[in-house]
Amino acid sequence: MQITVRQLNKRYPGGKYALRDIDLEIGGGMFGLLGPNGAGKTTLMRILVTLLKPSSGEVLVNGMDLQKYRREIRKLVGYLPQDFTTFSKLAVWEFLDYVAALSGVREKDIRRDKVDRLLEDVGLFDVRDRRAGKLSGGMKRRLGIAQTLIGDPRIMVVDEPTVGLDPEERLRFRNLVADLSRQDIIIILSTHIVGDISSTCSNVALLNAGKIVFNGSPDELVAAAAGHVWTISALDHELDQLRERYPVISSVPMEHGYQLRVVAEQVTGRAADPADPNLEDAYICFMQSLGYGADVDAGNGGW
Repeated sequence: MQITVRQLNKRYPGGKYALRDIDLEIGGGMFGLLGPNGAGKTTLMRILVTLLKPSSGEVLVNGMDLQKYRREIRKLVGYLPQDFTTFSKLAVWEFLDYVAALSGVREKDIRRDKVDRLLEDVGLFDVRDRRAGKLSGGMKRRLGIAQTLIGDPRIMVVDEPTVGLDPEERLRFRNLVADLSRQDIIIILSTHIVGDISSTCSNVALLNAGKIVFNGSPDELVAAAAGHVWTISALDHELDQLRERYPVISSVPMEHGYQLRVVAEQVTGRAADPADPNLEDAYICFMQSLGYGADVDAGNGGW
């Protein structure tokens, strides 16, 4: 499978661009689309799953033009939107059975087997009789993955999947999607949380203000941050001042103050030791180069 995006634009009335001159090549495995809230990620996702028409440009899916072959391409795509909802009064298995019927699985026995297998895969078989509206946030996202897979898609598009999840469910969700990426499908994971893609995506695009500002491997993005990450020691009374001056990735309490990990071209006026960058460091470093300062929110991977 291959998705090719050429000179894609989405312009709204009044002249504002949500997307501008987007060029991408997306192949098999997991592709990460990273960027702050409002960057245009959801607009791009909705175009790729045929829910929104672009103003201009071209999207090809295995050579098929998205504008001409919308029905055929929809059959290839599974989509988990950020605002995924269920029929809350249906049992978990009933909801998934309903989605399977809508996707064209007509025989009840085949649907039942497929529903049970997917519930096992996403770890929800033991709660199959629980009402969907009574699931926890993490369970609902796993049910969302199951309904995305019910039609055996070749392309899976997941938008902001871990927003609002606790750390345990976030890790479970990442592992689930990473396992899926080993199958013969494309998974496009859109997020503003760097950790969602740090260990799973072989390629990543950074979207900002509707434009692609980086497109390459995570290693290439990390390499660009070399020489811009430092560790410094700070006393308690210095912490707020340093946070105003530098993006602070982490602050580890020490016996007398803190050890800080900061992103900066250089640290002036105090001792600083260079540190090897990771993907979170690289994202913040890149956002700094675009003009965002120390208000970048390192903990959430956005600003």
